[in-house]
Amino acid sequence: MGEKAPFQYETIKKTLRSIGPGFIIASVVLGPGSITVASSIGSEHGYAFLWVVVLAALSMLTYTSMSARFGVMHDKSFLQVITDTYGHWFAVLIGFSAFFSAISFQFGNNLGIGIGMQGLTGIDERLWPLIFTPLAIILNFWARDLYKVLERIMMSLVIIMILSFFINMVMAKPNGLAIARGFIPHTFSFHQLDVVAALVATTFSLNGAFYQSYLVQIKGWKPKNLKGSLKDSYIGIIMLAFISMTIIITSAAALHPARIKVHSAADMALQLDALFGRFAKYIFSAGLCAAAFSSLMVNSVMGGGLLADGLGMGPSMNEKAPKIFTSIILLTGMLIAVFFRGDIIYTLIIAQAFSMLAVPLIAIGMFIILNNRKVMGSFRNNTIQNILAVFGFLLVSVMVYYLYSRIISFLGSM
Repeated sequence: MGEKAPFQYETIKKTLRSIGPGFIIASVVLGPGSITVASSIGSEHGYAFLWVVVLAALSMLTYTSMSARFGVMHDKSFLQVITDTYGHWFAVLIGFSAFFSAISFQFGNNLGIGIGMQGLTGIDERLWPLIFTPLAIILNFWARDLYKVLERIMMSLVIIMILSFFINMVMAKPNGLAIARGFIPHTFSFHQLDVVAALVATTFSLNGAFYQSYLVQIKGWKPKNLKGSLKDSYIGIIMLAFISMTIIITSAAALHPARIKVHSAADMALQLDALFGRFAKYIFSAGLCAAAFSSLMVNSVMGGGLLADGLGMGPSMNEKAPKIFTSIILLTGMLIAVFFRGDIIYTLIIAQAFSMLAVPLIAIGMFIILNNRKVMGSFRNNTIQNILAVFGFLLVSVMVYYLYSRIISFLGSM
């Protein structure tokens, strides 16, 4: 017995050293917006759309593994190779789209931090972005190795999310048979494509999948590490899907039978408080805070890094230009969340509309690069990977279509 413990400890240490990028990508995809969507769909539709999370996770796995394969193969970044192969304009367009996407999502991340911290402390939600954003900027500029710091923080925050939302789910006492039926698309109709599109976005982020290659390169993984990098991707996406499912299941078990609908993460916290007491609210708020801060930090690093790389100013998160662009995203998101009201919604809608250009662009860019024999050699996509990639692109197309439909509807009502 005495000899086994050190072996187990070393095994755990080795496992933790062999993962990292997957945790970071999971942490940026699962933000307050994803939690709100999952809570809302669970409260309104019960377990019926759990199968969508599986399809979204499969698509995310496909594109993240494509990105990881590229990362271990090349020293140049994805956007540098796109520039060399297809032109600088392509990389610049993706960089700017990713930058505006990050800004539009920072608003929700700041609101999520505020709501979560208010739930934990009772202190006004508008104060917390003024605390957490400066902390993120300090971390951005003064961390000697930003990747290593992010890796450790994001691992901890993802674990907090898993524990928090899993405890809430256990408290809700869901029906196992109903959960199993939720993985079968027996109630789907084309009138519910908007629900599918919203739920796909909680788990499938092409921006995040694209950035996996950058994280793999920063990690220093090479072709000999391909198996480990793919394992890391799978672990991260499985955890992401699991968290989304636990939130849907909790909302479906606790709120759907009573026909209680929620429209925000704050609503979810209040309903859990009413049903199970303040302990449930605190647990949910802790998970929401972890999701909001992790997404706030990584989302800005990702957007700033991709813009800098697209402009040819360096891909590394430790370089000056990515740090500056990252700080601009952080500050803009904070200012919007704390000080602006009214017409800023219009600005955010337009920013998000522009940012969604990045989604099909990234999908196309990844697909053609991963099928380019000169770029990828024997690591290029096989037939099954291409079929899955096309399926993922169709899912993304549905998501983009319904986003633009909502934007057009919103602008037409003004």
